[in-house]
Amino acid sequence: MTQRIWSIFLIFLLVACGNQTPERPAAPTESQSAEAPLETPVMGPERHILAFGDSLFAGYGLNDGESYPARLEAALRVRGINARIANAGVSGDTTAAGLQRLTFTLDAQTQTPDLVLLELGGNDMLRNLQPSQTRANLSAMLEELAKRKIPVLLMGMRAPPNLGADYMQKFDAIYPALAEQYGAQLYPFFLQTTYDKPELIQADRIHPTAQGIEVLVTATIDSVVKALPPKA
Repeated sequence: MTQRIWSIFLIFLLVACGNQTPERPAAPTESQSAEAPLETPVMGPERHILAFGDSLFAGYGLNDGESYPARLEAALRVRGINARIANAGVSGDTTAAGLQRLTFTLDAQTQTPDLVLLELGGNDMLRNLQPSQTRANLSAMLEELAKRKIPVLLMGMRAPPNLGADYMQKFDAIYPALAEQYGAQLYPFFLQTTYDKPELIQADRIHPTAQGIEVLVTATIDSVVKALPPKA
């Protein structure tokens, strides 16, 4: 990632997300599947997945059914996996905000998720919050999920060079260190396949387009399948 690309990414993300008032929708449950994509006949038990994150999960700027959780659910069902994904993405959320709502969201599920996709930290970076705070909040969330014996796929983020080498080193180290500490699966950088491709980014120059979401799903689905534990 070049410094120029990262700098542009950071500037526009601050403009697009910095003044957003985070939405606080009711916690989704399994019956509120991810924007109810078109049904694909599948066999086998339902696999309940909770997508817990920020605007990158919420589907900022996209139509109903185009968010990452919705398209991931559809792609898993095409593979014959009877997936139901509850979309708990809230635009503008920091890790602190996520930590505040995690317990409530988990308790609202009618069934314990088979897997949680945890995607938070980008807004911490944009607000130049100390990496130690981000790490502490993510650690507390992983602790709660471990206590409930819920497997996790941690979606990593990376800091741009213009935040400084020290910040970048500390921030980038958070995700692999926590994944190892808590035995979580790790996708190192969630936006790896879209961040430097303008044709896959919305006019705000930050959030993926519907086509970009499809690229993210293609890139990450194998990691999701691997992280999903066998059904007992």
